Amino acid sequence: MSNPLKKIQSFLKDPALRKKILFTFFIFVIFRIFAFLPVPAIDREALQTLFGQSAFFSLLDIFSGGTLINFSVMALGLGPYINASIIMQLFTVVVPQLEALSKEGEYGRAKINQYTRFLTLPITIAQGIGMYVLLKNQNVLSNLSFLEFIGFIVTLAAGSFILMWLGELISEYGLGNGISMLIFVGIMARLPVVFSQAFSTATQENTLILVMIVLFMIAVVAAVVYVNQAVRKVPVYYAKRVRGNRVYEGASNYLPLRLNQAGVIPIIFAVSFVLFPQLIGNFLITMKNPGVQKFAQFLVHTFNPQGFVYNGLYFVLVIAFTFFYTIVIFNPEKIAEEIQKHGGFIPGIRPGTATKEYLQRIVFRITTFGAVFLGFIAVMPALISAATGMSNFIIGGTSILIVVSVVLESFKLMETQAAMKNYDKFVR
Repeated sequence: MSNPLKKIQSFLKDPALRKKILFTFFIFVIFRIFAFLPVPAIDREALQTLFGQSAFFSLLDIFSGGTLINFSVMALGLGPYINASIIMQLFTVVVPQLEALSKEGEYGRAKINQYTRFLTLPITIAQGIGMYVLLKNQNVLSNLSFLEFIGFIVTLAAGSFILMWLGELISEYGLGNGISMLIFVGIMARLPVVFSQAFSTATQENTLILVMIVLFMIAVVAAVVYVNQAVRKVPVYYAKRVRGNRVYEGASNYLPLRLNQAGVIPIIFAVSFVLFPQLIGNFLITMKNPGVQKFAQFLVHTFNPQGFVYNGLYFVLVIAFTFFYTIVIFNPEKIAEEIQKHGGFIPGIRPGTATKEYLQRIVFRITTFGAVFLGFIAVMPALISAATGMSNFIIGGTSILIVVSVVLESFKLMETQAAMKNYDKFVR
C-alpha cells in the first residue's frame, strides 16, 4: 500500500483536484463562521446546561452540524432538508409520475431536487416553531412579541436554506456528498469536547473504562474501514467479437459490488427519524391537558437515547434505509443489459434475466451483512454506555462511524479523479 501522505501530495499537484479541495475547505470555513452567529433572545448558559444534561439534545447538536449548542442562525441544521429528501425518495417509489421523472437523467434529478427544496420550506417552518416552543418550555428562550417570533422563524429558515445551498455547492463543485461533508465538519468540531468529557469521566471513575473507550474506538475504526473497503468481485467474461474488418479478442473483467453500497446515508436518515418521537414528546410535555402530558411523558421515556425501544428502532431503521438506498442507487436490470449489450456474460449464468436475478441475489446477501453491521455499530455505543454508565458514549460511536465513512469516501473519490486524469493523457 502506498504512503497516504504521498497520495495527498499527488492529489494537490492535480490543478482540478486541488481546486475542488480548496473550494470544499472554503465552504467549511463559511459554515463554521455561521455556526457562531447566535440567534438573539437565547440564554446561552441555560442552553449549554440543558445540552450537558440531555443525551437527546446532544444528539440533535451532532446532526445539526454542531450549530445547535450555540443556537446559531443554522440551528436547525440539515434536518429539514434530510427529512424532505427522505419523503421525496419514498414518493419516487410510490408515485408513478415521480418514478418516471427520476428515470429522465439529469433533467429528472434536477426537477426532483427542486421539489425537495419546495418541500423543505414548510418542514423548516414547522421545526422552527417546534424548536421555539421546546426551548421556551425549557426556560432557555424568553417570551417574544409577534414580530420577534416571525423574525426568529425567518432567521432559522434562512439559516437552513443557506446551509442546504452550501451543501449543494460542495456536491457540485467540491468533494463528495455535501450533506455528509457538512455533518462531518460539525462532528469534527464537537468531537474534541465530547472525547475530553468522556476521558475525564472515565479517568475519575475507573481506568478500565478508559481502556475500553480506546479499544472500542480502534475496533470501530478498523471495522468501518474493513467493511467500506470490502468488495465482492463478480467475474465477467467477454467473447471474441468481429465488427467490420476488426476482430476484438475476448477479455475478462469483474464487477465490483461493495459490501456497503449506501455509505453513511442510512445512519443520517435513521437518526432523523428516530429522534422525532422524543422531539414531539418534549414539545407536548408542558401542555395543560393531562392526557397529552401522559402521552408526551411516554414518548420521552420510551424513546430515551439510552433505552431499548430507541436503539431497537434505530437498528431496524438503519437496516431498512440501507436496503432502500441500495435499491435506489443500484439497478441490476440495467447492469445486466449493459453486460449483454457488450457481449459479456457471468460464468455459469445466462445473459439477460438470469444475470439480473443472480446480481439481485448477490446484492441482497452482501447488503444484509452490511446493513446488520451498520445497525450493530450504531447501537453498540448505547450497549457499552449502559454497561459503563457513560452517556457520552452514545455520541462517540455514531460520530466515529460517520467521520470514518466520509473520510474513506472522500479519499476514494480523490483517487478516482486522479486516476481519470492519468487516463486522459493516453486518450490525448
